[in-house]
Amino acid sequence: MYKVLVVEDDLVIARTLTAHLGKWGYEVVGVTDFKEVLSVFTQFQPHLVLMDISLPFYNGYHWCTQIRNISKVPVIFLSSMSDNMNIIMAINMGGDDFIAKPYDLTVVTAKVQAMLRRTYSFGEQTNIIEHNGGILNLNENTFIFNNEKVELTKNEFKILQHLMENVGKVVPRDSIIEKLWENESFIDDNTLTVNITRLRKRLEEVGISDYISTKKGIGYIIS
Repeated sequence: MYKVLVVEDDLVIARTLTAHLGKWGYEVVGVTDFKEVLSVFTQFQPHLVLMDISLPFYNGYHWCTQIRNISKVPVIFLSSMSDNMNIIMAINMGGDDFIAKPYDLTVVTAKVQAMLRRTYSFGEQTNIIEHNGGILNLNENTFIFNNEKVELTKNEFKILQHLMENVGKVVPRDSIIEKLWENESFIDDNTLTVNITRLRKRLEEVGISDYISTKKGIGYIIS
């Protein structure tokens, strides 16, 4: 089932879109806290976003830019601000399409279907893991914090992914070694320590310290 995120502050329009797309078999979530659009996005991990331009606190251009920093998920703008300047701005900010209000729900449905078909016809999905403001993009091997992107090595990425998939749990050193090198009997235990140290330094570059804690004699944990 495809998931659609609706970022629309007009409750009547948001409810109408949610109900209509739900009838077409989509799982739809509407944002209610417009200070936390990116947080809702990372938690819900939609396949497509329907975005209004005029929103409380920050406009749709802002949130589209934030989403583009971490994801290639298609964004369709829905707005009554449909002059050429706003349409151009929407596309330049990372939008994939623009539908002017007032609109026909059948047109919205057709555009959503077409966009999903084009984007995911080959099974491509954008997967992310988020914790305490840190966002790991599983497709791009990158980590983002406060809009700063860190390019990770293959091993750094695998370690961070394994830890973030087990937030709140102590991950044994043997488990990490096995995930990295498959057969731990051929790996010096110090090699993992070196990789963890390098990963911590990479995170510190974007202002994160103590993200990964050591449980002496056991392993590592992200709390």
